Amino acid sequence: MTRRALRGRVTWFVILSLPILAVALAAQPQRTLVVSGHSGELAVVEMGGRSYVEIEALTRLANGSVSFNGNQIVLTLPGAAGNTPATTSVPSQSVTVGFTKEFIRAGIEEMSVIREWRSTLTNAVQRGYPVTEDWIVGFRDRARKSLRLAAVAASTESDRNGLELLTNVFNNMNTLSDRLLEANRNRTYIPPDTLNNDPLDQRILNCAHSLAAMAANGQFADDAACH
Repeated sequence: MTRRALRGRVTWFVILSLPILAVALAAQPQRTLVVSGHSGELAVVEMGGRSYVEIEALTRLANGSVSFNGNQIVLTLPGAAGNTPATTSVPSQSVTVGFTKEFIRAGIEEMSVIREWRSTLTNAVQRGYPVTEDWIVGFRDRARKSLRLAAVAASTESDRNGLELLTNVFNNMNTLSDRLLEANRNRTYIPPDTLNNDPLDQRILNCAHSLAAMAANGQFADDAACH
């Protein structure tokens, strides 16, 4: 159908519809359409449970344009990209919320090293074994390597927040180990129950429990024990 014929049909439809519209408008309260970000408003006509506005008036109000393409009336609004696939308008569907799987795996590996480090340190103190630099260095290097892998895997805000807590618990383990190493170098007696009520050791333990719960839930939840 040509553009002239299409306009002719629209014109006859409007002329024939005038009596019906007049009755409809008289029987209902006047409603208007407001387009957010644009000044002005449009009259709304309700027919058969549906709401209608004039296309050309809407086009002017939105600073758009209207054209005819065969049997189609093409309405173009500012900012609309006619050659952009519709699927690109919803990027939020692919956004990862919470921890990524890669970060969870790296975080679990880091906490496994921390747990083994702390367990070995605790057993040494309880059994009166000297805390020496050689095996402390081994645990420290393994934990530092795992922490770097977690840093590489961190890609979401939750990942980065979780990385901060992992870094804190690593630093706390370093501090606790250095304290016991210093006591051993100075030949200071370390009672077997030294770590039973040690505040720093309790913070490390509580933070480890908190991080394990976060990994299970896949969501970050800050904990004062990790600071």
